[in-house]
Amino acid sequence: MKYGVITQKARYTSGMAGKKPKVPVDFNKLEEKAKAFLSKKAFAYVAGGAGTEKTIKANQTVFDEYQFKCPMMQSTPSVDLQISLFGKRYDTPLLAAPIGVLDLAFKDGDLAVARACSKLRIPMIFSNQASSPMEECSRIMANGPRWFQLYWSKSDKLVQSLVERAERCNCEAIVVTLDTTLLGWRPRDLDLGYLPFLHGKGIAQYSSDPIFQEIVRKNQGKTNNDNNSKPPVNLTTVWNLLKLCHHYPGSFWNNLRSGRALTAVKTFIDIYMRPELRWEDLKRLRAMTSLPVIVKGIQTAADARLAFDHGVNGIIVSNHGGRQIDGGVGALTCLDEIIQELGSDKTVLFDSGIRSGADVIKALALGANAVLIGRPFVYGLAIDGQSGVEAVLINFLAEIELQLSLMGVDSVDKLDRKYLM
Repeated sequence: MKYGVITQKARYTSGMAGKKPKVPVDFNKLEEKAKAFLSKKAFAYVAGGAGTEKTIKANQTVFDEYQFKCPMMQSTPSVDLQISLFGKRYDTPLLAAPIGVLDLAFKDGDLAVARACSKLRIPMIFSNQASSPMEECSRIMANGPRWFQLYWSKSDKLVQSLVERAERCNCEAIVVTLDTTLLGWRPRDLDLGYLPFLHGKGIAQYSSDPIFQEIVRKNQGKTNNDNNSKPPVNLTTVWNLLKLCHHYPGSFWNNLRSGRALTAVKTFIDIYMRPELRWEDLKRLRAMTSLPVIVKGIQTAADARLAFDHGVNGIIVSNHGGRQIDGGVGALTCLDEIIQELGSDKTVLFDSGIRSGADVIKALALGANAVLIGRPFVYGLAIDGQSGVEAVLINFLAEIELQLSLMGVDSVDKLDRKYLM
């Protein structure tokens, strides 16, 4: 086996020499160890969710409602993890979910994840809120598969520019996130008074974009009369402004004198989300690109139908990992209902609550074509950079491979509901 037995043997053999894996296999231990490597603000941003975080809990506990029932004496010596999506063949059923502001976890975090995904041939979905421009990630990925996540800005010219850049970067699909037209109410971040974008973090796709730069130039010198957006001036304010000018691309002194960095952040906050986005807008995106268009954040069969009726190529069943709406139903329940109502002839991916290889198998058995991994690889990144991301993803693949072998399933394509009760 490519991952399962080899990974297992390596871990047990190292254990004979008293060496334990640097990156824990168990998710709870992984999160606990990562917390020690992250600042208080960074951990709150990554781990936190909306409101009382009941949706995060529901995303995980819903997996307990589905159990495997497996025949014996049918183990298979090899398992084919390959899948097909939009006419392309991928080596595994995993994708790295778009996660913003990865430099909160590790310096040049986007680049570390890009290297890990390229090495393992797992598609990385570039975040619209990345800390490194998509061009930098693409350069180090060679022919490694990559997609691009799009937050639909108030500026259609900016949307088009981002899509065209994704095409030039050889992205294989555009993923439009639908559930973040406004930021959810996130108490962990609110209690710390921390939003990374205000510090110039997570806006690299924008600061590297010519259309965004043009908008910033037009906004320079304009007076902002919104007193709610002006922090009180003290030493902390000044210090954060100096760090922003240092972090933003270009000369520190020019950023400070011209006010460009501060204007850029204000511009980003003003235009990066579009609350009035509607299904009909997808037609304009469809006209901008020939790439497959996938929408992320679908939770009902009615919305799934609307998405396909408006020309998308696939959907991602997701509630943003519980970060947007509190008290929501577990995403796996949504997946089950959507597949049962729509059938299996549409491309449906799954995201939210995945914590183990067994979780991946359950989602695939319910009808998902592929599964996105989110927080777990960010925790691996915090602990050990690129190697940490690789370790987390390999752990997932090893568990998937071993469990499918024990279940007598020699290909992920053969998974269906008969394996669940």
